[in-house]
Amino acid sequence: MSGRPVAAWPGPDGEAPPVLVGVTPAAASGLTILMVVGAVGLFALADVFAKLLTHDTPPAQVVWVRYVAMLVLGLVVAADRGRAAWRVRRPLLQGLRGLAVLASGGLFILGLGHLPLPEATAVSFVTPTFATLMAILLLREAVARRRWTALLVGLVGILILLRPGGALFSPAALFPLGSAFFGATAIILTRRIGGDDAPAATLLCSALVGFVLLSATAPLWFAPMAPVALAAAAAMGLCYAVGQLLLIAAYGRGEASLLAPFSYAQVIFAALLGGLVFGWTPDGPAALGMGLVVSSGVYILHREGVLARLRFKGMSVRRARRRAAQ
Repeated sequence: MSGRPVAAWPGPDGEAPPVLVGVTPAAASGLTILMVVGAVGLFALADVFAKLLTHDTPPAQVVWVRYVAMLVLGLVVAADRGRAAWRVRRPLLQGLRGLAVLASGGLFILGLGHLPLPEATAVSFVTPTFATLMAILLLREAVARRRWTALLVGLVGILILLRPGGALFSPAALFPLGSAFFGATAIILTRRIGGDDAPAATLLCSALVGFVLLSATAPLWFAPMAPVALAAAAAMGLCYAVGQLLLIAAYGRGEASLLAPFSYAQVIFAALLGGLVFGWTPDGPAALGMGLVVSSGVYILHREGVLARLRFKGMSVRRARRRAAQ
């Protein structure tokens, strides 16, 4: 769980943006954009604390701290949303989604322990590309040429990042790639759930699945934490929770199709913080690969936003996709 937004793409939480599950678009403002950018900035800062913690703390324990924050947030949202947050009509899909979110978050934390923060973040943000490919293969969605081009651009960006001689040319690169894969799996499951369960119920189910499973296995990995590590863990959880609250507030007020692409600002924040905290400096190919991944993802989210608006106007899925491809 990288800090990927609950409402946007978040870090590899695998949480689908509202634009992908058909919520009502509303007018977005500059304030809501700033809220999204501020949220992903906090997620990037949370990832800095997570990377620092992985030096001396078991990765499962780092993920567990994230889930504590996620569960507290889920309970707060559930208290605000009432009975709908506790009504689950698709328990099997919710359970599978919770497992996918857990796998995505765990693999990302493992990757942070071995890879530079900016490049691990960039690779994890290939989630929209993977989700689109899965939608083609599993949901039989039609994709126009421009989205195929965006998919290929994103995959080329990943290949550049994984080039021989690069920082990601190692088996550890499989961690953020796996994180992106399971994040995309969670998105596909979210689409299958659709409007059967409220978003608050989905958030709470995912939080409970991860928290319960990690807590049950705690005797296998728990290690005492020094005061400095406890402070870092608290800061990480606080950044994550406040960031999620900002996103929930932003998506409650703004148009999802406009806001979702701004989640890619997290890659920029990761690059800045990676340089300031860890002394990371990108070479030319790394910068190019990250740029291609970001460009591909932003375009895919933009086209999904167009599709969502057309479907909101009452068009059939097939007709909306044909119009969105124009």
